[in-house]
Amino acid sequence: MATDRFTRFADFYPFYLGEHSNPTCRRLHFIGSTLVLVCLFKLVATGSLAWLLYALLCGYGFAWVGHFFFEKNRPATFKYPLYSLMGDWVMYADIWRGRVKF
Repeated sequence: MATDRFTRFADFYPFYLGEHSNPTCRRLHFIGSTLVLVCLFKLVATGSLAWLLYALLCGYGFAWVGHFFFEKNRPATFKYPLYSLMGDWVMYADIWRGRVKF
């Protein structure tokens, strides 16, 4: 399945969740995504573009630590950048809703 080219997000998301089976990796994604939201709020509040850089560092930094050190796989971002970004936010919402274990 990982070698298939996904044409629909609905087909990609189960694969995405499988790439995030380690609880620590999911938690790092959640922390990174929360910090991205904080940085974007600060960007809007201050108008300082530095917050955009901080958002990218938080989002990718926490996620990639989770993948390389805990999940021990390559982030889906490298092969499926748009679906991976969408998956991050759907998983984030699913964690809040209790659909994905935290």
